[in-house]
Amino acid sequence: MDRFKTLLGVGFVAMSLSYGASTLLAADGEIKRDLKEIKQDRKELRGVRKEIRQDRKELWSDRRELREDIKSGAGKEEIRRDLKEIKSDRRELKRDRKERRHDRRELRRDRRELRRDVKEHKSES
Repeated sequence: MDRFKTLLGVGFVAMSLSYGASTLLAADGEIKRDLKEIKQDRKELRGVRKEIRQDRKELWSDRRELREDIKSGAGKEEIRRDLKEIKSDRRELKRDRKERRHDRRELRRDRRELRRDVKEHKSES
């Protein structure tokens, strides 16, 4: 009977160790996947920043065009069209900034979560 208890105990310990190792390996893979996602998000944010910069340049050029039209004595229709274009550029710029702000918050949240997962992973091993 003692032999059976010993065998059962050893089997239980071996099973628990294999389960623990598999969860640690799974956590390690999850951390790597999260890190890749964060890198991809940062790359996308850089692209968004470039878009915002381009939109600002476009807005500046539209404002310059409006000033030139006013100086040259353009008609009311031309000025109205320039003002409408400036208004749409400002709306687009505002929307892009809001999306970028949201994406940055999400990235910060993901980074905090990753740091927490790494800490937990280190404390388990």
